[in-house]
Amino acid sequence: MTTTDTGTAGHSISPEQQQVEQDLVDTVVASFDNTADPRLKQVMQSLTRHLHAFIREVRLTEDEWNRAIEFLTAAGHITDDKRQEFILLSDVLGASMQTIAVNNPTYTGSAAATEATVFGPFFTEDAPEIPHGGDIAGGAHGQPCWVEGTVTDTDGNPVPNARIEVWEADDEGFYDVQYTDGRVAGRAHLYTNERGEYSFWGLTPTPYPIPHDGPVGKMLEATGRSPVRASHLHFMVTAENLRTLVTHIFVDGDPQIGIGDSVFGVKDSLIKTFEQQKPGTPTPNGRDLGSQAWARTRFDIVLAPEDA
Repeated sequence: MTTTDTGTAGHSISPEQQQVEQDLVDTVVASFDNTADPRLKQVMQSLTRHLHAFIREVRLTEDEWNRAIEFLTAAGHITDDKRQEFILLSDVLGASMQTIAVNNPTYTGSAAATEATVFGPFFTEDAPEIPHGGDIAGGAHGQPCWVEGTVTDTDGNPVPNARIEVWEADDEGFYDVQYTDGRVAGRAHLYTNERGEYSFWGLTPTPYPIPHDGPVGKMLEATGRSPVRASHLHFMVTAENLRTLVTHIFVDGDPQIGIGDSVFGVKDSLIKTFEQQKPGTPTPNGRDLGSQAWARTRFDIVLAPEDA
């Protein structure tokens, strides 16, 4: 008697059909046998196995395959030098965070290294340099926020001359590159001093939706997911002989943290207190904010060894 297997999609699959499908998997995997680069061979053969396993598990229809091609085509069309829809797709599927987890293993010396999180699609290479206590806002709207801290290694040694890139959205939820007027705002870079210290003025982060007017946004809508990100401020820290850190800090008390971050970037160790300051409260560097309220926070950064 012929037996059948019932797939997870509820289809009965005969042994003969299973063999036809497996033969195709084996043939495609074998087509990469002569790949000269062993790492490329490993990646392509594993990708083939997992891709075919997905197709077989859900019993993908030809209509669904066509719609997937249309989705990827639309993602390509909307991507340009200011917007990367494929990074957005990676983010909302958790692939970005999983890649970060794989490539940034937990490391502890005298102190645990600061945890990494998603890079996001809005970093640019040409952010202006500011001095200690400078302002990254560049005219962007939002509540002024004083950010300070140190950069050390896991043994507690200060890291002088570490480059710190910072970038964030304004209080309307937009990054400068999302505007069409060429503005540079809400981003800058600076360097730690000889004691590993840094400080700057930014904006108190607020929640905002990721761009959801494209195919990724339509996917989130169709699956009942929110596009909103928890309030955050981006950091990228680089220093000689230490692992590059890409991370955010998040605002303690932000309700969106409990609801869920659309790209799964929140980690408890990165949630920081942003202390609200009344108008007229003296600022750390004597800046005159007039009648504006402001906030302050501290973020001490610990970098892991480069080869950790």
